[in-house]
This record gives sequence, structure tokens and C-alpha cells, in this order.
Amino acid sequence: MAAPVPEVTLREYGPAVSVPLAPEAGRALAASGILRSATPDPGREGHWLLRAGSRVGAVRTPGGPVVRITPKTPVSRLFFLLGFSLDPARAWRDGREGTVDTGAYDDVVPALAHAVERRIDAALLRGVLQGYREVEESALVVRGRLREAEQIRRHFGRTPPAEVVYDAYTADTAENRVLRAAVERLLRLPGVPGTVRRRLAHQRVRLADALPLTPGQELPRWRPSRLNARYQPALRLAEAVLRGTSPEHRPTGAEPLAVDGFLLDMNKLFEDFTTVALREALREHGLTARLQDPHHLDTAGLVRMRPDLVVRSGDGRVPLAVVDAKYKAEKADGLLNADLYQALAYATVLGLPEAHLVYAAGRRPERFHEVRGTAAGPGGRGVRLYQHSLDLSREPVRLLSALREIAGRLARAAPRP
Repeated sequence: MAAPVPEVTLREYGPAVSVPLAPEAGRALAASGILRSATPDPGREGHWLLRAGSRVGAVRTPGGPVVRITPKTPVSRLFFLLGFSLDPARAWRDGREGTVDTGAYDDVVPALAHAVERRIDAALLRGVLQGYREVEESALVVRGRLREAEQIRRHFGRTPPAEVVYDAYTADTAENRVLRAAVERLLRLPGVPGTVRRRLAHQRVRLADALPLTPGQELPRWRPSRLNARYQPALRLAEAVLRGTSPEHRPTGAEPLAVDGFLLDMNKLFEDFTTVALREALREHGLTARLQDPHHLDTAGLVRMRPDLVVRSGDGRVPLAVVDAKYKAEKADGLLNADLYQALAYATVLGLPEAHLVYAAGRRPERFHEVRGTAAGPGGRGVRLYQHSLDLSREPVRLLSALREIAGRLARAAPRP
């Protein structure tokens, strides 16, 4: 049986790498869905061929190696996409790559840990935020309000102790719990540099009055307000960490595989960035947009469909255009038939003369196909399916400009109610 290697580096959608793995570790990786594929290497006994898909980051698997998956997109650009998706108002205003400070790190996990620590440090610059929180406890003296039902149930109405509820002014708030939980998750990730790890440990001490989250507990809910405005950039990034770390993968008929790490799905990130950017740009044209707008393909309502973005009139009632984002390169001939069929279905259900597909790369900024046998467009023309391309290697300001152009194209072509 081959001994597990300590670390494996893969490239997003890159070629397969042959790695010595114990059969149990290989099967666990194959069942997890973390990678695009994991299969025994027919040419080398005790080795497995590992190929990465759209997920990037690093994970530590039980009984197996630390798997690092490097993105095709530069890390600084990747975190610009993430920062924009989380906080579009700030990124839309300046369009700078420094919206999320990744330092000098060019790997996902170190850059993430640095960025979160810097934002938490900025949030705590004026001290730890405190607030009122409802506390229920047993006490020797009455404080606040007596919980009569609990007093009777637990103590048959006798006092002390008294079952009371009161508002406490404390640092144990939802905001501080989220930040502390993110710090503790990052301290467990493989590959966090020593200097960043020490700064994270310092932030954990500053947040010590916030209770830690128990495994499986839902994230505490917080509401944006004037009082927590300085916390909000850190909170949004911290929540991204908590949703992308320690995922559990449950293959059919098997126990879940718990992994320690951070995985960012580039498919989801590109979709979020594209649709959020278009939504913000469409507001300049007096239009609204709904993300993941639910519809049904059939009249019986059995076949569900959720376009990435549906452009609507200012009051949100009338659909005017539909967009789907695809994190893949357009083919050399520009034809991705399944995508075109999907876009046509969206246009048909919504009664629109055109639909739009936005790709992460392509040979031309825009092209279209007119569908035979349809007459939804002006003058009796067929439904048009447009394909747009975004070059993620471009500077952020040019990326945002390209999306503004697409938004303008949608606004000009949309039939007005």
C-alpha cells in the first residue's frame, strides 16, 4: 500500500496528475466531488490520476494528502471578482483591484487569510463592537423580566433561582461571532503563512468575548446598520470563508467526507460577478434585475428553470431580457449547442425576442444566431441568441466597462411595456 504524499498541486481544469495514494484515500477523493475526476492510474500501481475542475483552493483530506488547486485567473483578479460580488457598491465606485487586499500572495488560501485578517483589523480599529443581546438564564436575584412559564416548569413557581430574561450590553454579538468563527476556520486551513497565522491568533484574542460557534450551527444573522457599518466589509468576506471552508461531500449511499480547507467554485464566482455587475449597471437605465428568477418550462409546472438573470421593467413586473453566465471558453466555431438550446428555452418561456449568453472567454466580443421557425422579434424575425465574451485577464476597470456595454445593449434592445 502506497504511503500518502503530504501535498499535491493541481491546476484548475488542468491535465491529470499521477499521485501515490492509498486506495481508501483515492476512493474518498473520487466520491467527494471535489475534483473533476479521480481514478486509479492504469500504468502505475498504487497511483491515482487526479484532475481538477472548477474548484480552486486547498483541502486536507482524511488519510490523504493536502490538495492544492491553483486558479487559471490571477489570484488578485479572482479576489476582485469575489469582492465585487460581495460588495458591488464599493467596487463599482472605484473598480480597483485592491478592493480585497491580498497582499503579495499568489495562492488562494494565503491571499484569503491575509485579506480576512486585514479587514478584521480595520473593523476593530475603533474597538470591538458591542450591542444589546437578549439573555435567558437562571439567577439568584430577579433581573429584567421573570419567565413565568419556565419558573413554574422548572421550579414549581418557587424562587430562588429565578428564570429571567434581560438585555445585556455585550461583545457577544452576531457580528463578533461571525468574525471569530472565520478566524478560527482560517487558523485550521493548510498553507496559511506563519506571519498571517500570528496576526489571526491576535484577532482571535481581541474577539474572545464572542462565543465560538458549535459544529453544524447556522451562521448568526446580522443586519446592516449604521452602527455596524465599519464591520460590514469584514463580515461579508468572513461569511464567504465560512461557506467555503470545511465542506462536507455526501456521495450517494455513503457517509459524508469532511475536509478541512477552502474551496471556491469558479463557475459560481463568475456567475455571481457577471449577474451582480449587470444588475448594478442596469439600474443606471431605470431597469431592475432578478437573479435566479424561478420559472417552469411546461404548463404543468413540472420542469423547473432558473435563468441566472432576468431583466425587468422598473417596477419589476414585465420581463424584458434574459441572461445566462457560462464559466467556459466559447468553442472555436462559436457553437455550444446545449447552451443555445437552454437560452432559446428561456426566451420562449418568457416570450422574449432574444436571449444572451455571457462566456468567460471567446474569439469575438459578440455574435448572434437567429433561430428558424420562430417569430418573436420585431418585423417577424426569429428569436436571436447572442453570445458575449469577457476576458478575465483584462484590468478590472475594463471588465466593468465591458459589462456596462452589455447592460446598455440589453437596455436598448429590451421591448418596453
